[in-house]
Amino acid sequence: MEDIQRTKVKDLLKMAPGADVLAKGWVRTKRGNKDIAFVALNDGSTINNIQIVVDKASTDAALLARVTTGACIAVRGKLVESIGSGQAVEIQASGLEVYGDCDPVRYPLQKKDTTFEFLRTIAHLRPRTNTFGAIFRLRSQMAFAIHEYFHSRGFVYLNTPLITAADAEGAGEMFQVTTLDLENVPRDKKGRIDYSRDFFGRQTSLTVSGQLEGELGATAVGEIYTFGPTFRAENSNTPRHLAEFWMIEPEMAFYDIHDNMRLAEDFIKHLVKYALDNCYDDIKFLNDRYDNELIARLQGVIDTEFKVLTYTEGIEILEKAVADGHKFEYPVSWGTDLQSEHERYLVEHHFGRPVIMTDYPKDIKAFYMKQNEDGRTVRGMDVLFPKIGEIIGGSEREASLEKIEARIDELGMSRRTLEWYLDTRRFGTCPHSGFGLGFERLLLFITGMSNIRDVIPFPRTPKNAEF
Repeated sequence: MEDIQRTKVKDLLKMAPGADVLAKGWVRTKRGNKDIAFVALNDGSTINNIQIVVDKASTDAALLARVTTGACIAVRGKLVESIGSGQAVEIQASGLEVYGDCDPVRYPLQKKDTTFEFLRTIAHLRPRTNTFGAIFRLRSQMAFAIHEYFHSRGFVYLNTPLITAADAEGAGEMFQVTTLDLENVPRDKKGRIDYSRDFFGRQTSLTVSGQLEGELGATAVGEIYTFGPTFRAENSNTPRHLAEFWMIEPEMAFYDIHDNMRLAEDFIKHLVKYALDNCYDDIKFLNDRYDNELIARLQGVIDTEFKVLTYTEGIEILEKAVADGHKFEYPVSWGTDLQSEHERYLVEHHFGRPVIMTDYPKDIKAFYMKQNEDGRTVRGMDVLFPKIGEIIGGSEREASLEKIEARIDELGMSRRTLEWYLDTRRFGTCPHSGFGLGFERLLLFITGMSNIRDVIPFPRTPKNAEF
């Protein structure tokens, strides 16, 4: 059967009839009558299946019986014009080979509606479904589009460490990395854990962000971006949080907050347009199956100028909404961190378009954000999207050594673990800015999915590290 080269299903569906072809993949369904079997074959290259027509009279019955849903097969035959609806071509089979049998009774992916909750329990098999095949193809395409965007604009791709002694966010929600014997932890004379005997000779954790190291790169080569996994030990089981997720973090020397906002808007519009231009079949499947407003919502982002307003203006709008009778689960007042419901109200109900919110109270933002002259607010900026809330968070970074040292002390953070970072303010400091885009938050928007666990192959959440 290997005397001709295999052709992927996505390419077979574009070919003209007449060629002898070889297809390989997994059986989605098999149906038929006493004379003919119709097999829907998919190899993961496209959301669409190719139909295989098998003449039962010329095919070994025992072999055909092994062609069940989930089985992996190879099919040789002639590509012919399809007389059925739904496809232009099909394969008239002349030879079959079963690579991997699949027990039709035990196989959990049957042709029936299956809940996302159930599929999360079989994350090793769910990529074989149409839905997750589409999601993971989109994930791959979006990763390529991110690299393509920054590369075409002269950014340097910087690999930042996953293991760090610094807490970039100052929140302390970090996963510790250690090789110490937890049954016999070494202690110093004061009874404290003796990290000098640990692998790195100090207390280390998995990173929550590549930003701090990214700033080092920006203040050397101008414009960089990181794209890698980050980790938050936040005990949250919401549909918007993961313990392990991927972040895209550009950092740019000589950018102020306005340059930063322009880049963020252009970047995310580029990604949404790339998805529509290059992944339309998968997006249309998700639109038709789960969210019939998905394509219109994506197109709306491309065609709309984002609304820019300050945090103070946003709070005033939300307080007026409450006064007019709108009910929020969480209270609204100046100085509180906005919840997703507040962000979505501004985007979906008040403005009807994405929002960039700026000038947040410094007490609810990270130590590295540039302080405004009022002493109360910082030059932070969050991009808020429909159905998601915050999708990008960023700021102009504080360039003043004195101000950033004072803020670190004010928050009670360890200066000792940040001296290397502060050197960028001691030696040739410059105005610079950056932001972070949560990759999975982007994919929630692109796919229309409602739970972040469904846009990453193997989700890591509290009490769950399977597969």
